[in-house]
Amino acid sequence: MAQVSDRVMFEIYREAGLNEKFRVVYYTELHDHNKEFEINRALSGTHVYEGFYRTAKIADAKKEIDNILERMNDGEKIDNEKIDEILMPFKPV
Repeated sequence: MAQVSDRVMFEIYREAGLNEKFRVVYYTELHDHNKEFEINRALSGTHVYEGFYRTAKIADAKKEIDNILERMNDGEKIDNEKIDEILMPFKPV
């Protein structure tokens, strides 16, 4: 039987190539049909930040991550310390 995790692993990365948009991949939510594509896409980009959040806070955590990506894609410089601060309420204890 598969074990259900109480946390989600994610990575924020910057796409390679002309676009260079900031994106996120939620590794623990990937399925067989998209796993290889999404992992390769993240690996070909530039790593920015990785972490975990609690599944109990999934909707709120994803909203904050989307907000971070939007701000970064609009040109705002957000360092890892600031991302840690924003996502602190969603991190596992």
